[in-house]
Amino acid sequence: MCLIAFAWKMHPRYKLIAAANRDEFYDRPSLQAHFWDSDPEILAGKDLQAGGTWMGATRSGKWAALTNYRDMWNIKIHAPSRGMLIVNYLRRAGSPEEYMNSVVHGSGAYNGFNLLCGNLDDLYYYSNVANKPIRLEPGVYGLSNSLLDTPWPKTVAAKAFMEAELGHQEPDPDRLFAGLGHSEIYPDDQLPDTGAGLKMERALSSIFIRMKNYGSRSSTVLMIDKDDCISFFERQFTNGMRTGDDVSFRFQAQRRL
Repeated sequence: MCLIAFAWKMHPRYKLIAAANRDEFYDRPSLQAHFWDSDPEILAGKDLQAGGTWMGATRSGKWAALTNYRDMWNIKIHAPSRGMLIVNYLRRAGSPEEYMNSVVHGSGAYNGFNLLCGNLDDLYYYSNVANKPIRLEPGVYGLSNSLLDTPWPKTVAAKAFMEAELGHQEPDPDRLFAGLGHSEIYPDDQLPDTGAGLKMERALSSIFIRMKNYGSRSSTVLMIDKDDCISFFERQFTNGMRTGDDVSFRFQAQRRL
């Protein structure tokens, strides 16, 4: 996942409204969101190369999402897959806080990442760059390939369309998908320097990325209402064009100790 905007406990009817884009190389094999045969509790897309995922939820109401922290000057060639951090959380019992505290130990083995882990009541954020788990208070947040709420132009724009959605009595996945589809390239003087070079920073600056071999592969909307009903929607893309059918799942979360 390379961009996620989310409103946590800010809507009168929904605890969580999240909208996210996954950016990846087009030739990296993956499966669209589904309940996994190997882990029937888990609803998520699947990276077939490393076995992890970028965003997922469970029947008990746990959910998680991850973005890479882009720092081209500090790349570990043989680092483990960051996508397994989500899978490990979704598989295990325990609270988001407990899991985040466990991730701190050994997080230096990974390339930079931002991890969100939540359940029906609490939400935590952790980056192995800042190295401090944080319990998030109610608010509207944006996360791209830097730390939480770093004001990159696309992060600011994503937060704006999420804030606009809060004005509606019922969130609309199609409106959120439309926000995730914005492909504006931002001015050079607004772009970060992450070591990728100016041409690449330009291409990566949009909410929805279209490049020759790399770009936005899927868009996901996840919502949890105050009655613990989970709605999960996913739309897939290849070379900037929609492919296949959208998938959607709605189910009542089963609280567990």
